[in-house]
Amino acid sequence: MKSIYVLLISFLFAYHTHSQEQYLTKNGAITFFSSTPIEDIKAENNQVLSIIDVSKRKMAISILIKSFLFKKALMQEHFNENYLESDKFPKATFKGDILNFDGVETVETKYDVKGVITIHGVSKQIVVPSIFKRNGETILVKGTFNILLEDFDVKIPRLVFKKIAEEINITFEFNHKPYN
Repeated sequence: MKSIYVLLISFLFAYHTHSQEQYLTKNGAITFFSSTPIEDIKAENNQVLSIIDVSKRKMAISILIKSFLFKKALMQEHFNENYLESDKFPKATFKGDILNFDGVETVETKYDVKGVITIHGVSKQIVVPSIFKRNGETILVKGTFNILLEDFDVKIPRLVFKKIAEEINITFEFNHKPYN
């Protein structure tokens, strides 16, 4: 009987320890920016789901495309209907490995996250330079990278081709909290 209690306590302790290795946010922020001599376009999304598994050195992100907000309603409509076709491709995702990961420190530490990003139904392997920092129980992850629209089969009509950059800058910031 004593050995059953020891086994049960060991199992619960191991489960609790494992659950503390995963960190989650449902309110991550992603911004994309397109700049041309004619027009700048910016959209923000503050409903991004991100999870980090520290013990497995993995990170995953899921973005609902329709949650991007623009200053001009017409831009948002064109973005969802014509460019990213959010009814057909409602999410963008990223799943990757945190390279050379030694854990999260209380000072900003740069790690590359190598994985597969899927946008507009097209998947591509990328490496995203990211800054990780521990603040108490929270893990902050932030960074910036660029993508080419043509890599994700996003077609820009000739009429507005000069208003939308071929290369889009993406900035992200996530405050992950322990996931139980």
